[in-house]
Amino acid sequence: RSPQGTGSGDGSPGSAAAETPSAEDFSLSLLDTNLPAEAETELRSFIAKRLTKGALFEGMGNVASVGLSIPENKVGCYYCRFQQENLLQMATLESDINAPEYMVCFLGGSEKKDTFRLELDKYIQSLKIKLDLEQKTLETYVKPYLRSWFEDAICPIQRVVQLFQEKLAALLHAALGYTPVEVKNADERTEKDISRFVAAASLQGLVQEGTMTSLCIAMTEEQHKSMIIDCSGPQPQLHNAGSNRFCEDWMHAFLNGAEAGNPFLFRQILENFKLKAIQDINNLKRFIRQAEMNHYALFKCYMFLKNCGSGDILLKIVKVEHAEMPEARNVVTVLEEFMRE
Repeated sequence: RSPQGTGSGDGSPGSAAAETPSAEDFSLSLLDTNLPAEAETELRSFIAKRLTKGALFEGMGNVASVGLSIPENKVGCYYCRFQQENLLQMATLESDINAPEYMVCFLGGSEKKDTFRLELDKYIQSLKIKLDLEQKTLETYVKPYLRSWFEDAICPIQRVVQLFQEKLAALLHAALGYTPVEVKNADERTEKDISRFVAAASLQGLVQEGTMTSLCIAMTEEQHKSMIIDCSGPQPQLHNAGSNRFCEDWMHAFLNGAEAGNPFLFRQILENFKLKAIQDINNLKRFIRQAEMNHYALFKCYMFLKNCGSGDILLKIVKVEHAEMPEARNVVTVLEEFMRE
């Protein structure tokens, strides 16, 4: 029963891992950390207090701001309690088996918002499945895996922004419009980074699931089925790419944010991008409801589509959502004609 953990080696970002206690004993056994001794003791105390309060669900991380004796003083801390996957299954089958539990902590930045919590939950899930307590596995897999948490889970958005530069607008356009993206001649990390960026930039989970499925089908059936990204050269070459003013404006926001070099900032910009897109969709829906009764509201719909910078995509989304609503569908048809002209 020995827990796993490691740090990046440079003190920032940091990580630590410990074996969690039994119900009677809330002491923590440290396996590995890259924190100074004093800060590690403070972190251990912080985690022990959280454990006494309970409500730490297995495999679901939490994010909090914690004060430590390090130069940054206050840092964002992701912490997650988990059990080894096969031992967790055994414990479920035989209630008298006490599977060892572990707590992993990742420290980085001073952000209190849990913008990367889902990514880190997935990171821990992968660790759970492959975790083995043998020392050989610890040294060759577990510790290196945990050391790379920041690069693998936090930095993909930043790397994509740096790779695409001005061409990022086309990637945002594809993500927003549910256009399939095909990556060619890329190394494994770059291909994974692009896929994760598109997934993070899409409105998946923010629009109705049926709408999302219909949009994916509609986009796939269009003449230019998917956007091709060729990474064989130093700069990605795009084929069948689209863009609009909305995505170009947000592309500049990302490039301006690149000067700070803060990966947490990129994620916040991405969340703001999606929030603005959802606000525009909701405004358009409201105008369409009004336009069913009022010709002036129809003109307001048209002016909104013309000025929002993303009328091409918004019209496709509402067209799918209103496909079964005759009056709204008629409004959308008229708007399509206006936009074509």
